[in-house]
Amino acid sequence: MAVRTDPADLGVTEAVSALGDGDLSSLELVEACLRRIEERDGTHSHDGDPASINAWVRVYEEDAIATAKRADEIPAGERPPLHGIPVGLKDVYGVAGKPVTASSRAFEDVPDRDSDVWASLKEAGMVLLGHLHTHEFTVGGTTDQVGNPWALDRTAGGSSGGSAAALAARMTPAATGTDTAGSLRIPSALCGTSTIKPTYGTTSFRGAVPLSPSFDHAGPMARTLDDCAALLAPITRLSGEPPKDGLGGKRLVLSPRLSIVDLDADVAAGFESALAACRSLGAELIEAPAPAAELDVGVPYLNILFAELAAWHRRLADRRDLYRPALREWVEEGERQGTSAIDYWAAQIQRREDAYAWVDWFAEHRVDAVIEPTVPVVAWVRGDGYDHWGTDAELISLTSYWNWTGLPAAALPTGVGSASGLPVGVSLIGPEASDWDLLGLGMALQAELGVPEAPAPP
Repeated sequence: MAVRTDPADLGVTEAVSALGDGDLSSLELVEACLRRIEERDGTHSHDGDPASINAWVRVYEEDAIATAKRADEIPAGERPPLHGIPVGLKDVYGVAGKPVTASSRAFEDVPDRDSDVWASLKEAGMVLLGHLHTHEFTVGGTTDQVGNPWALDRTAGGSSGGSAAALAARMTPAATGTDTAGSLRIPSALCGTSTIKPTYGTTSFRGAVPLSPSFDHAGPMARTLDDCAALLAPITRLSGEPPKDGLGGKRLVLSPRLSIVDLDADVAAGFESALAACRSLGAELIEAPAPAAELDVGVPYLNILFAELAAWHRRLADRRDLYRPALREWVEEGERQGTSAIDYWAAQIQRREDAYAWVDWFAEHRVDAVIEPTVPVVAWVRGDGYDHWGTDAELISLTSYWNWTGLPAAALPTGVGSASGLPVGVSLIGPEASDWDLLGLGMALQAELGVPEAPAPP
């Protein structure tokens, strides 16, 4: 294949092909990404800089170059599937011998073993570029120390904001994120990139800093769903690959939860474009009654999250003065709420029953996917993410429910809003363990809609 002018512009599957054909070496690819980081990321800081993207907490330049050189020495017939491909890890994934800080001044751990996700990606041949910023301890839908490459005064979303920003700015072809209430999908929507939140429990969270283990999902992030599939393959417990039969004859249902949100005009237009594309590709948009499940679960969701968040943060009680204000409020509110064991298990029982109701609903109505906007608004102006807890409620209003059910959700951009000039996105939600089928549907839709590209900095 013909290599693009700058290897840093390649996606995962493009880079795999170029490396396999001998058109590109891993060292050339890694060095191109490191140059791009130097050119575009700006000032690296804890609090961020108005003129910088600041996606990266730490860049491991020497290690990445040394790993790439070793990768290039491996004979072609012995190379793993993602041989020599660079990746950035959200700053919650443990790497043996490297610090992990969850973008907080209150925490630094140097694990002696790799997190399971990184161990799997490393075994698949990937080269670690560095750790990427998150909302502090992942407790928020923004990452306001990170600038959105589409407009530096806007949030990149969160909590995996550094990952999405690095992808949109083409500093890395691949990244990882986590998702407790939308943290893979929100930044992907606001930065015009792609992701899949896998079915709960099908990827390991061992070795990653948790927020709420009942809701935490590990997942891949990239510019396209095709590239996400390449990353999901080594880390998921679900074997398979995306089918290539497209959307023809597939049965889609508009989300029954759309009535609880007001959509920004650009988001609504992007959603209509996605629906029109689904129809043109032969999908059947059917009507079906809502499942016999609660569709607004704010209180029971918070009963679980508050209890699990407050329990984990006990270990840092003597360092709370180092927390940002919003995180301190979250933890203190969790302690004040003091969720009882009865309330906690009542919420878990309701969650299980709601999930069963969705399983029955998908089967009864022969639904392949639910479709809804990922986030009801475009990227906010940076600056309000760390002032007080709960200020991200609008951002998570659609996404958090799918952590409650544990169902897989693939998120992809639908274009750029005509009024805002900012990306908007859509999500496809499928039955439990339908991750590969869902990716196939999303990839077909993405091939029709295209992938927006953030403007290069002047």
